[in-house]
Amino acid sequence: MSDMITVDLVDLDLSADTKEAAARALAERMVSLGRVTDLEGFLADVAAREAQMPTGLDGGIGIPHCRSAHVTEPTLAFGRSADGIDFGAADGPADLIFLIAAPAGADDAHLTILSSLARQLMNSEFTDALRAVGDPAAAAALIRGDDPEAAAGARQPSGGSAAAAAPGRAGSEDTVASAGAASPAAATVTGDGTADGDGTADGGQRPFRIVAVTSCPTGIAHTYMAAESLENAGREAGVEVAVEPQGSAGFTRLDPAVIAAADAVIFAHDVPVREKERFAGKPTVDVGVKAGINRAAELIAEVREKAARGEVSSGSAPATPVERTGESGEGYGTKLRKWLMSGVSYMVPFVAAGGLLIALGFAIGGYKIDKAPSVMEHFAWTQADSWAALLFQIGVVAFGFLVPVLAGYIAYGMADRPGLVPGFVGGSIALTVNAGFLGGLAAGLIAGGVVMAIQKVRIPAALRGIMPVVVIPLISSAIVGFLMFVVIGKPIAEAQKGMTDWLNGLSGSNAILLGALLGLMMCFDLGGPVNKVAYTFATAGIAVSSPGDSAMKIMAAVMAAGMVPPLAMALATTVRGKLFTHTERENGKAAWVLGASFISEGAIPFAAADPLRVIPASMAGGALTGALSMAFGATLRAPHGGIFVVPLIGNPLLYLVAIAAGVCVTTALVVVLKGTRKPAPGATAASGEGGTVPAAEQKQPVAA
Repeated sequence: MSDMITVDLVDLDLSADTKEAAARALAERMVSLGRVTDLEGFLADVAAREAQMPTGLDGGIGIPHCRSAHVTEPTLAFGRSADGIDFGAADGPADLIFLIAAPAGADDAHLTILSSLARQLMNSEFTDALRAVGDPAAAAALIRGDDPEAAAGARQPSGGSAAAAAPGRAGSEDTVASAGAASPAAATVTGDGTADGDGTADGGQRPFRIVAVTSCPTGIAHTYMAAESLENAGREAGVEVAVEPQGSAGFTRLDPAVIAAADAVIFAHDVPVREKERFAGKPTVDVGVKAGINRAAELIAEVREKAARGEVSSGSAPATPVERTGESGEGYGTKLRKWLMSGVSYMVPFVAAGGLLIALGFAIGGYKIDKAPSVMEHFAWTQADSWAALLFQIGVVAFGFLVPVLAGYIAYGMADRPGLVPGFVGGSIALTVNAGFLGGLAAGLIAGGVVMAIQKVRIPAALRGIMPVVVIPLISSAIVGFLMFVVIGKPIAEAQKGMTDWLNGLSGSNAILLGALLGLMMCFDLGGPVNKVAYTFATAGIAVSSPGDSAMKIMAAVMAAGMVPPLAMALATTVRGKLFTHTERENGKAAWVLGASFISEGAIPFAAADPLRVIPASMAGGALTGALSMAFGATLRAPHGGIFVVPLIGNPLLYLVAIAAGVCVTTALVVVLKGTRKPAPGATAASGEGGTVPAAEQKQPVAA
């Protein structure tokens, strides 16, 4: 940290009376040292960050900070104000001002050091020493943590000893630079199980365990201060707290075993929590990051009360039984699946919105509505055809985003935000050269790989600030564009055309077999990756303004098969309720609606509890429904909607017959298979109101 703050970056007599003036005074010191290249541009970035959320903290601290292309290297300036400056904290003005400047492409090591400082600001001994220090050089040394004698001398006026006043936590010898290396768990149980100052349990009982995630827009200061505050509050309350700070330097995922053993979850964040589904099914408190800093003890008390009442959060859709089998390793295949699913998950809302709008346009205006002129040229408020054309044309525009969004977010899943630009560019080129979804998949993977390769190149410090906003987008887009236009675009377009021609040529037994295969895939993992592959295959066929008849048959078969598992579980819990626990019977009521809405995840609680019976039965019913739907020639232009889009289905009565047949087969198989097993000990009690059920059965189905 020695190069991040020097004596020239310390002002112990800061005379500014506003936060803007304070930021300017400290920024001018950075400019004089060549750390900031454009004063006004940098101050504009600081103001933009301040507009997102005030940076004042309780205890008289202001931490204006930002990532900026005008910063050449990570820099910290410190100012002390005698009168105090309003930075928006609830308890009044700040007298300790830290201006943190990070390049837009700062490396992980520097950001980790800055985050360590943020944690240290939660230490009252550290801030007291900064208020007492009388020499800029000693203040810089104190902040750096590289001169214990200067730090001790700074603390002597307040009565502390050199040992007690070291710039780490109370009673420790940790420095600022090492503060961030503390163990994620704030409290541990001692060998004898007795309570002590580290927040351990009494009487040999296991302490209450909390996992937390903290994050803020820049991921430099508030993220780590909230983590430190929660850990300290947990230690005081005798609670184990393990925090996952999701900062700019990336984040280290909490061990799945730690999450599984936790009794509750705290989210203190101002940006979306990454991989939030890992924390589903536990009592949860969800607040802004400043609440994690200022009200940590209250949050811990609140989440403990929720746990005592048995409140749980559904989070995102629970992992499917098949997905859980891959948790032990992160091989290339697992990573590839996650990258592809990242793109698909962001694409699906465009599919649903665009597809339903197109289908409604056809339903209202007939199948020639795609020939209607632009509504910008002709729109009659009282004519149904005009409204149909409007809906159709909006849907076509929404569909135009499918491939770019797919490619962009595959690249995002691989390389984070730097992958978005080349991913979207590559996806758009895939459309231009008629490479379709296959081109989008290739473009996303190439874009992510190119960005990851560029990020591994060692870059001079002077260029790091422009890497994410100029260099990476420029180079990666040029490479991806060249490959898509000149090298692989045409072969992929030919492959896409060949697949389309094959689908359009399907008939008779081939079509029926395809329907059965798609039905098996839809019911294999109930919303998992195999299910999504079948669904994406179907939506790719109708993602044009005038899809072929075979493509619409495939879409109909996929949706019908996906409705079977939850509807069958709902029927089974109705006709043979004694085979199911009380919780499963309650889930069965919700499964009626979820199944009718084409949300396959409605069957996950049943599959999680009894996969060897539920999944094979579901696959049998799904295969039958898919085959019958294809045999009946049912067609569907909408990519989602369940029974609510029956008016848009070709041969709707036979389509419903196909669904009913699959539901009956799955129901019968589940009842027979469950009837042959021996009741588990305590099964009768478990089916009652007060019975216990496996944790997996308590997860509520969520639409993905």
